[in-house]
Amino acid sequence: MGKKATKAADNTYYQARSEAAEKNSDFSSREKAAEIIGIDRTRLARIELDTIPPYPEEVKAMAEAYNMPELCNSYCARECPIGRDTVSQVTIDDFDRLALKVLGSLKDIDSLRASLIAISEDGVIEDNERPAFQKILDSLQKISDNANALRIWAMKNIRLN
Repeated sequence: MGKKATKAADNTYYQARSEAAEKNSDFSSREKAAEIIGIDRTRLARIELDTIPPYPEEVKAMAEAYNMPELCNSYCARECPIGRDTVSQVTIDDFDRLALKVLGSLKDIDSLRASLIAISEDGVIEDNERPAFQKILDSLQKISDNANALRIWAMKNIRLN
């Protein structure tokens, strides 16, 4: 990209467009990027300057155009009123690092399974079982986050859906 927009430098959407411009010069221009995405140039500017929040469909269009599926995860985890409570923002590392994180989060799966069976056999979570149940939930969240990061990496790098 030519000149850096200093007011937008910390904005996720500006950074995504800047990164996309390294591979496709059409994204060097906000006007051309807005045309490709299908939104008004001034609206894109206002999104990149943090003066207005993007609509979910705009984030999806930017994610697809820029080949940045992580934008959708970031939007859902940080900006969406529903997603903020239900979606974890993940970090997209290199493949080898992500694979190790997935494998690491799965290493205790047998003990988690055994604990869940023991807790659930009577159909009630007793007070004394709550810490073990919370540990199960935390482990499942870690597995989910790592799997989601690997899925987003694959979407971005090998175009899996």
